[in-house]
Formats: sequence, C-alpha cells, structure tokens
Amino acid sequence: MTDVQNTPGAIFYFDLGSPFAYLAAERLEQILPASAIWQPVSLGALFKATGRSSWALGGPLARESGMAEVERRARSYGLPPIRWPDPWPSNYLFAMRAATYAFQLGRGRELTLAAFRSAFRDGRDLGLPEQVVRVAAEVGLDERAIADATRDPSVKLALRTATEAAYERGVFGVPTVAVGDELFWGDDRLPDAAAACARTSG
Repeated sequence: MTDVQNTPGAIFYFDLGSPFAYLAAERLEQILPASAIWQPVSLGALFKATGRSSWALGGPLARESGMAEVERRARSYGLPPIRWPDPWPSNYLFAMRAATYAFQLGRGRELTLAAFRSAFRDGRDLGLPEQVVRVAAEVGLDERAIADATRDPSVKLALRTATEAAYERGVFGVPTVAVGDELFWGDDRLPDAAAACARTSG
C-alpha cells in the first residue's frame, strides 16, 4: 500500500457520506493539480478518535442550517440541486471499503464521483450495499468483485490504516486537503490548498 502521507503534492481526504466532500470532489480537478491524490478515509472512525460527531446528528436547527448551506454552495458552484438521501446520514463503511478497493484497481476517482452523484444528486442511500454495487457496475467494475472486496481483510486494513494515518497527520474531518504540513479543511478551502500547491511546486 502506498504511504500517501509521505507523498509530495496534495492529498484529498474524503468520505462518501459527506455532502461537503461531494462539493469538493466535483471541483477538485478544476482547482487542484491533476496529480492530487484522492484518499478515502472513514469519517466515523475519525469522529470516534477525536470525540466529535456530525453536525447532521445535532439538533434540528444545526441540521437544517447545515443542509441549507450545502444547498446554497451547490447553487453557487453551478452544481445540480442537492437531493438528500433518506435516511441521511447512514452507515457508509461498505461504501468506503468499496472505494478503497476501486482505488487499488486504479478506478477510484470514477467510482467516487459516481457514488457522490448518486447520493447527493440522485438522493440514493449509499448505506445500502446494493446501491454501492449498482454504482460500481455503472462505472464498469465487477459487482461480485466489489462485494467480495468489502469483506476482504486486506481492504478493511487498508481503509483503517489510511484513516489512522490521516488522524495522526491532524485530519479531524472531511473534506481535508493536505499539502506538505498544511491542512485545509472544508470545500471552501480548495483555493487556499491550490495556492499552497503553487508555493511548494515553485
């Protein structure tokens, strides 16, 4: 497994359950260098490690405010209207293991973007394994192989190890872009991450 923590350039940490990570993923390739690495991590495990929780699980006011902000940002970025899965949030461990395996095959970005769009453009619940497998099939991946990979100890270990490395680096939420020793948390920090990339490459 590649040690992305010691890889030069930008690293994009994401979880498929995060709508803000979706907003970042849709714009990443237009803002950051093409060499940026996409790294799936388990947001639930990060929350557990940091003692935090999702704003979506807070009170109704915080949840409604957060959802409204996601919808506002999607409009401002020229993205399709947000359609929220029901329920949301859900359990995305199966989806994140599938994404981890897809990256091992060199097809991770395709699966990730398709899965994000399925969730937040089409309103499908990625907590359902059949929805994840369907997305995998849509991007040309083998359905049985994806399902089997989510039970593979090596895939489970890869996701867990990546999440632990991200936490040790200081990542506490997603989306986060790491550039050298700098961390940029939030989809609205992509321009700052791009500026940091320019400084380090210059």
